[in-house]
Amino acid sequence: MQAETFGSFALVRSTWSGVLIGIGVMAAVDEIVFHQLLAWHHFYDGSTSEIGLMTDGLLHAAELIAIAAGLTMLWKLNQRGMLIRSRAVAGLFLGAGGFQLFDGTINHKVFRLHQIRYVDNILPYDIAWNAAALLLLIVGIYLIKAR
Repeated sequence: MQAETFGSFALVRSTWSGVLIGIGVMAAVDEIVFHQLLAWHHFYDGSTSEIGLMTDGLLHAAELIAIAAGLTMLWKLNQRGMLIRSRAVAGLFLGAGGFQLFDGTINHKVFRLHQIRYVDNILPYDIAWNAAALLLLIVGIYLIKAR
């Protein structure tokens, strides 16, 4: 049976499986590259290094849960013949871009949990961070509309 015959359920679930994986993957990239390898910041920098490290661990746990949930949804949809791969891929870009934009605007500017990097002129970093997020979101939107 074709996935399209299942209608909006398959579309929505396929998209959300990708969104969860995208969120988890982008959180992992952020946590591994910017928190660990470059040591630019922790998830929460308003306290001690130990608290910062603990919050990085919580972010890591959340990203693994998001990836596992998304992969479980993807696997179940595929087993039932309901997976719409193009929607899952679009969801992956939407999730990655959504996480990046949320992190760059809400976590960095509204909640002030941390900055991308602690330098005198943060503006180029903010622009690059949010531009990357918007690019990922645009790709996701394009992939959904191209279907």
